[in-house]
Amino acid sequence: MIHVDIRSKSFGGRPVLGQVRFDIRPGETVALLGPSGIGKSTILRIVAGIDPDFDGTVDRPDNMAIVFQEPTLLPWRSTLKNLTLTNPGLSRNGARAALERVGLRGKERMFPGQLSLGQQRRLALARAFAGQPDLLIMDEPFVSLDAETAETMIGLTEALIAEHRPATLFVTHARSEAERLANRILQLRGDPATLSPHIV
Repeated sequence: MIHVDIRSKSFGGRPVLGQVRFDIRPGETVALLGPSGIGKSTILRIVAGIDPDFDGTVDRPDNMAIVFQEPTLLPWRSTLKNLTLTNPGLSRNGARAALERVGLRGKERMFPGQLSLGQQRRLALARAFAGQPDLLIMDEPFVSLDAETAETMIGLTEALIAEHRPATLFVTHARSEAERLANRILQLRGDPATLSPHIV
């Protein structure tokens, strides 16, 4: 069980988050929905342990993976190396299978700069799921994709979550994405922002 209890978060003395409390059960996908700039990514960074400067507590597993808005790949490493370097227990055959699962078969030796944005996003997904995370955090992973590519990526993400069943925190401003992927939607509102729950 992931337990999040944020009492407050400020930047430069300005409160941006009020009380934000929620749990994520194993295998559950929770979407955090709200307009741009309200604090969704701030909550994500707190939950991930990237931002420890807040009042509150977060209980999370050690084995977690993050899919950022940008793929954050190593441009000087091949697609295969991007998987095996970040997942040291993954064999080359396992890495090839992970690439094939996301539609990147035959691209093992290509570098991120040789891939389209959609293919880079596929590689980022493969990298996240290859480690069999107990907690998966996704920060608007479909942003800036064209409609057809976004639809393909949402379908792929939906299938991978169903296969691996990590506890998942999914941050988005698109209600359609949240309603499709999530078991529960948490709506972020106000200034400082707090949660208003909406059950799917």
